[in-house]
Amino acid sequence: MLNSSHICAVDIGSDKISACLATLKKNKIESIFLDCLPSRGVKEGVIVDATELVICITKILKSLKNKSGLRIKYIHANFSGKDISTKHSHAIIPLAERGNKVVTATDIATANEQARILGSSLDEEIISVIPSSYSIDSKSNVINPIGLYSHKLEVDLYLICARLSSLQSLSRVVSQAGYEIRRLSFSGLATSKVVFSREERRGVSVFCDIGRDVTELITFKDGLLQNIQILSIGGNSMTLHLCEGLKINFELAEDIKRSYGVIGGADNIQEDKEILVKKDEFYKPIKQRQVAQMVTNSSRLIASQIKEAVENKRALHEIDHFIMAGRTLLTDGFIEMMEEVIKIPVSMGRIKNAEIASIAKENSELSGQKYLTYLTCLGMICEDLEDKSLGTPKLVKPAKNLLIKAANRFKEVYQEYF
Repeated sequence: MLNSSHICAVDIGSDKISACLATLKKNKIESIFLDCLPSRGVKEGVIVDATELVICITKILKSLKNKSGLRIKYIHANFSGKDISTKHSHAIIPLAERGNKVVTATDIATANEQARILGSSLDEEIISVIPSSYSIDSKSNVINPIGLYSHKLEVDLYLICARLSSLQSLSRVVSQAGYEIRRLSFSGLATSKVVFSREERRGVSVFCDIGRDVTELITFKDGLLQNIQILSIGGNSMTLHLCEGLKINFELAEDIKRSYGVIGGADNIQEDKEILVKKDEFYKPIKQRQVAQMVTNSSRLIASQIKEAVENKRALHEIDHFIMAGRTLLTDGFIEMMEEVIKIPVSMGRIKNAEIASIAKENSELSGQKYLTYLTCLGMICEDLEDKSLGTPKLVKPAKNLLIKAANRFKEVYQEYF
């Protein structure tokens, strides 16, 4: 396509692999192509069968290629699960031997790089570097120090890291499928880019993304990332509860959960109302009220664990916005159960990015609640389109071109003396 390009985002989860290819024209989304397949070879965000995952990635990207007519070479992939870790890293750099000087973009880049190096380790790879705050001589918690005078500059970086061996495995799988990872994102952070409106970025906001076997909790304050927690719970917790209680296999329990898993109101179901399920070539009757009670109990346990994790970092009354995502929310009554347990309003994450939302209105694959399947992919596309990350100064890398370096230095000297 003339004067156009494309972004291909692939969300690799334990339950499903979804992919989105957005064609661009003058940096605006022109069209979106989507597909989703059951995931194979991934458990709790970790690759457990590389061969199966290669097949899945090959299949879904071939489908996107056929739909769009475009050749895909690079992908934007996500990373999540128990191999994610987070930490803060601090660095202080002097700005002048004597007196003060104006803080420039190069100074920020130098401080950021110093903090990144200090926070790195041999067995981890840093996949996201997010400045939490800067400090200068006279003031702390400065959001953007460019143009201010100081003798020194201090930065507090929030580092999102992943186990190096896991990233190497993911890179190898994608390479074996015939593609290359151009950019890597943390799933929950990417998804938050598409579900938060400008208003919802104000104050304290919590984003809760419930996956199949992992739940991600992300806390923001005035749009700035404060904390990330990974919980080993998810939609599978309800399914496993049904497996054990009803003595049936996982696949059958999953079908029953989706068809009859009503949370709350079990007493309103007639006691003699039954579901006939096939087990060992025979049909077994199961009380529908019993199913509702079991799903209600397990969902309450999930909500209680989420509440406990949130309270470990932030008092519930301080939270201004609590937004949730994940296909577990499709279980009837789950949102209401969350509100009952945590005692604050809860809303389902919806597409709030204006550009994505306008495209979604015209796409039947994103209508109703189908969009929940593709939120992370759409968030990764938002990341590629954004110039800034969550209201913080963009990490500036020193220019490679000598002429650009010289021009930047001239600007810095001009700012400093004039």
